[in-house]
Amino acid sequence: MSLSLFQASIPVLLRQLGQLSQILEKAAAHATLKGIDPAVLINARLTPDMFPLSRQIQIATDTAKGCAARLSGRPLPRYADDETSFAELQARIAKTAAFLGAVTPAEIDGGEARPVVLKVGGAEVHFTGQSYLLHFVLPNFMFHVTMAYALLRRDGVDLGKADFLGSR
Repeated sequence: MSLSLFQASIPVLLRQLGQLSQILEKAAAHATLKGIDPAVLINARLTPDMFPLSRQIQIATDTAKGCAARLSGRPLPRYADDETSFAELQARIAKTAAFLGAVTPAEIDGGEARPVVLKVGGAEVHFTGQSYLLHFVLPNFMFHVTMAYALLRRDGVDLGKADFLGSR
């Protein structure tokens, strides 16, 4: 049984975006229950030189939409990166999921050798579609989703492994 480029990308990203949305719902409920200003959680960092929760979510969604756009040949949606509330972060996740959900297998499958070029730190990094997904998108996306989970868990949100992985 073979696994297509589409199957290894869009459903995986959509599933984890859904989990990220549920994690944020729990965070918003936690803030309300405990009387915590949501901005405290949204701006939380693990260390001073790491991005806050809001930026972790922005990068995760940027990575997901970038993957869908680059592998399908669709134009890359641009977001303002100005979210300051749980509702705005949820809207960003939903907008990203809608974009991913519109991409079809026919647009992605067969693009394993498609050239993908990113500018990282001022330099061009060259990938094939497959190496871009496996060696950049999935690790980067999961890193930032994991950081969001870790930040909220550290700040007392009642999260467990099942919240990250989901029930399926």
